[in-house]
Amino acid sequence: MIQYLNHPDIDKLKWDDCINRSVNSVIYAHSWYLDIVSPGWEALVQDDYTSVFPLTGTSKMGLHYLRQPFFTQQLGLFSTALLSEEAVTAFLDAIPTKYRFAEINLNSFNRVDPKRFDTVVRRNHELQLVQPYDTLAARYSLNTQRNIRKAVASGVTVKRKVDADDLIRLFRENFGKKEGKLAYRDYLVITRLITHSLRNSAGIIMGASPDERSLDAAAFFLKDRSRFIFLFSATNFATRDNGAMFLLVDTFIREHCNRPVLLDFEGGNDPGLGRFYKSFGAAETGYPAVRINRLPPLLDTGRLLTNRIRGR
Repeated sequence: MIQYLNHPDIDKLKWDDCINRSVNSVIYAHSWYLDIVSPGWEALVQDDYTSVFPLTGTSKMGLHYLRQPFFTQQLGLFSTALLSEEAVTAFLDAIPTKYRFAEINLNSFNRVDPKRFDTVVRRNHELQLVQPYDTLAARYSLNTQRNIRKAVASGVTVKRKVDADDLIRLFRENFGKKEGKLAYRDYLVITRLITHSLRNSAGIIMGASPDERSLDAAAFFLKDRSRFIFLFSATNFATRDNGAMFLLVDTFIREHCNRPVLLDFEGGNDPGLGRFYKSFGAAETGYPAVRINRLPPLLDTGRLLTNRIRGR
């Protein structure tokens, strides 16, 4: 039996135990992570937490809807039992009717019936680091190899002592200002995620530049068991041609090769980013994104409503 639980009724010890024992366990679904990215999140729970499905809901103009929180690539159904298309369907059908609209990402282990649900497959890129560095580096594209040499020739070095505030400031002043997608509260969320992860030895920050006073590229890698997630990164637009980000990623690969570790680049729907990830030899993977629309026809303003929801 699938049960809907309000946030105060969720047993987080049992929840996290289910996530930890699930074959498709991922750090995004842990209770501490959900508490940060979606305060007050709710849940669908089967039996005694043998299967769980987080509901990251919010509301706007009196409309309750489910959204995919920023910095949270994949959620969906997690289970200690066998995952099946029927199980995913059952949980999607059990989403409470108060949620009139949803745009959510499931995880790569969730199979969705395309006849029942409006679904698209989103792209991710992953790189297994179990092989020696020379083997991995031989798969870099010629452009990536050239950019790494350019960074070295320009005197770029990789730093380990980088503050979360410096990384976030670099992002805000460059890509964040250009795109304008993240609001003030979203920067507070990523700050909390990075700070919590570093305090619990679950993350690494690296930076790169030719001198100690500047920062041309920086990235935060979130540690999730044998997986490192390229969660948040930034480049200085004024100096991005010096290859600093290429050298930074190459250094991470060099330092973690020969281990049963996966580098999850966490993205690739943008063609430019996809090319960047593939240039390091990463393989493309996929996960389903589901859109559910229960709005009456007169309220279904299509793209306009979707844009309002995405604008949060």
